[in-house]
Amino acid sequence: MGLKDSCQEVASSRPLFLTIYATVIAGIVLSSLYVFSAVFSANKSSPDSTSWLSSPSSLSYVDSHSGQAFNSSLATTVGAAAPAPSSQHGDALANSMWVPPKSSKMPSLKTFRLTKELVEQRVKDNVIIVTFGNYAFMDFILSWVKHLTDLNVYNLLVGAMDTKLLEALYWKGIPVFDMGSHMSTVDVGWGSPTFHKMGREKVILIDAILPFGYELLMCDTDMVWLKNPLPYLARYPEADVLTSSDQVVPTVVDDRLDIWQQVGAAYNIGIFHWRPTESAKKLAKEWKDMLLADEKIWDQNGFNDIVRRQLGPSVDGDDGLVYAFDGSLKLGVLPASIFCSGHTYFVQAMYQQLRLQPYAVHTTFQYAGTEGKRHRLREAMVFYDPPEYYDAPGGFLSFKPSIPKSLLLDGDHTIDTHFTLINYQMKQIRTALAISLVLNRTLIMPPLWCRLDRLWFPHPGFLEGSMTRLPFICPLDHVFEVNVMLKEMPEDEFGPGINIREYSLLDNPSMPKQVKESWLDVKLCQGGTKDCQVTNSTSSPGMIRLPKRSNEETLKTAFSSFKDIKVIQFSSMQDAFEGFTDQVRIHLYSPFCLAIVVSFATFYSLPDAVA
Repeated sequence: MGLKDSCQEVASSRPLFLTIYATVIAGIVLSSLYVFSAVFSANKSSPDSTSWLSSPSSLSYVDSHSGQAFNSSLATTVGAAAPAPSSQHGDALANSMWVPPKSSKMPSLKTFRLTKELVEQRVKDNVIIVTFGNYAFMDFILSWVKHLTDLNVYNLLVGAMDTKLLEALYWKGIPVFDMGSHMSTVDVGWGSPTFHKMGREKVILIDAILPFGYELLMCDTDMVWLKNPLPYLARYPEADVLTSSDQVVPTVVDDRLDIWQQVGAAYNIGIFHWRPTESAKKLAKEWKDMLLADEKIWDQNGFNDIVRRQLGPSVDGDDGLVYAFDGSLKLGVLPASIFCSGHTYFVQAMYQQLRLQPYAVHTTFQYAGTEGKRHRLREAMVFYDPPEYYDAPGGFLSFKPSIPKSLLLDGDHTIDTHFTLINYQMKQIRTALAISLVLNRTLIMPPLWCRLDRLWFPHPGFLEGSMTRLPFICPLDHVFEVNVMLKEMPEDEFGPGINIREYSLLDNPSMPKQVKESWLDVKLCQGGTKDCQVTNSTSSPGMIRLPKRSNEETLKTAFSSFKDIKVIQFSSMQDAFEGFTDQVRIHLYSPFCLAIVVSFATFYSLPDAVA
């Protein structure tokens, strides 16, 4: 049985798909209630070494849309366990970052309690930047801190919700405090009871810090800073609160605050700046009391309800502020074009179209859970990984995708034309995954082109009024369930795991030179012709020819001498693989074919299926 036949048999299991459709339809009905309120409603919202972080190869990233390179540096001079620097002095703050403490003994937890004195040690220009999380988000937190220190911003603190994270950050020389949350160290999942508890912890934290008298820039861990935001925030000294939003339609085309009258989407509490004014402190306390009194209220919905209780009029002047909450709080909405959501950055690339420099990206409007967030940041080359991520055991496999222009541009952008385009690409990816399995290599996924946006409620293919350009290179989680692909599963049931990397991996400045230079090109040829013989030697420097429709044994023979090559790139995946000869392989590979079909069909064909 060939690869094609095995996948077709799995895909033809109609009863299974009827069950899947029914389940997903129920999910869509529930999630749509939140999405419509978040997007369209104006009244409701919805102890190891740190050497890889300080090594030169890890100190830059490239903006995936503009191609602009950003360089960075780290200060590494004074141990973090040394006496704290005096407040308000940037050099001392910088000197205390990223250097493991000299002491071999962990201080008591009392040392890490949140106090005014502890915050004062990290403040600069009366501002403190804070994020928090549990150990499951350790890599996100390291990226968050690394981006800020690369921008020479050191007045930051990280709240640890479990002692495992607290100890890990302490030994890495990162300023950390104990939130006393006693949180689990695992990923709690969006929408879970523990997730909502984390939201309440954020409100309690804001209410605790504001009375210290410092400005607070509060951030979720699933966002990164691309540009120092403090000068921008300082442009609005009269603002009590500056908040990001889920706005997907631009209200301004420059870097002014969004026009509050035109912001119909929810204010997003993943990025917001508070000043220690009486109005802001009153808002924080009332918000905290609301959430503690009713555990069913989502923290972001509660914030939107309270802030929008009174909205207007505009504050005198042309700075874009509005009176909100109790009529005295001065609120500003950060422009969604440069304080980006997952949609305005990854889908619309709004900042690029408006020729602006983004300050931040928050991984909202995405799918596949935490794994999907991480993969999106990796695609944009703004996530920091250790060196071994860029030098996978067994090496990498990549290929040049082939897409006819007609599939991208001909006809209207409909479910049918989108399906045709995605299917054409998925067939190539399926072949590449099979070859990766045979050669025991990690597949570098190709960029995916989409003719429709992906959303979890009925839509016409894009968000009306947005700057989405069709077709566009869409995030991997628009088509694949990244969390399922990366999940470890029993090998006797699902077969060996096939590791993947983001399409931008080879362009990442963190990619080691010795990996990029260990390269083999594979040109497909017509079997049986003079220059197309199976051989395990190169026909020209750095290149071999491989007969089309090679089977498993042919691939193993052809590449037996190239196991030490780091990157093997196929010129095409069209007709590259005939199929498995091993019946066990066929059996184990079939569940993966099903995973592809479920992921794809569920989120794009359902509107027609429902009708």
